[in-house]
Amino acid sequence: MNMPGPENIVVVINEYKYINDFIRLNEAWIAHYFQIEEADRSLFGKPSKIIDDGGFIFTLLKNSEAIGVCALFKEHEHEYQLARMAVDKQHQGSGFGNLLIEAAISKLQEIKATRVYLLSNTTLAPAIGLYKKYGFVTVFKGQHPVYARCNIIMEKHLDETTTDHL
Repeated sequence: MNMPGPENIVVVINEYKYINDFIRLNEAWIAHYFQIEEADRSLFGKPSKIIDDGGFIFTLLKNSEAIGVCALFKEHEHEYQLARMAVDKQHQGSGFGNLLIEAAISKLQEIKATRVYLLSNTTLAPAIGLYKKYGFVTVFKGQHPVYARCNIIMEKHLDETTTDHL
C-alpha cells in the first residue's frame, strides 16, 4: 500500500529493503535522547520479526530516500503497539510525523484493529503533542518495566467510524 503525499513523498509498508533504514533512524533518535537498551539491540538484531509476527513497518520516502519510519507491533488479534517512530533530524518539524501516524491509523482501520497503544517519554513534547492530536490519551505515567526511557503509556481506541485527522 502506498500513500502518496506532496513533493514525491510516499509511505510504503513492509518493504524489507528499508529494514536497515528502520534500524538507522531508530538508533539515531534513541542515542540522541536516551541510550540504546537491551530490548533495542534485540529488535535491531532481527527487525523483520515485526513483520513476521503480523506487524507492519512504515517507511516514509522523500525522493526515494527513507527519511522516516514507524512500526505497528502486533500484540493480540485486534491490538497493536505504535512504536519506533523516527524522522531524520534534518526533516523534523516538517509534518512527516503526521504522515507516518496517519498511515499507521489508516492501516489499523483497514485491518479492523480495536486498540493501539504506545510507550514514550514526557520529555519528547513534540511527539506527545502529535499523539494527542491523533486522539491518544494517557493511561499510565511512571517508569516502564522494560524500557528505562519510557515514562508514559498512551492509547487510542479504534472503531469503524474513527476518522480523526484523516
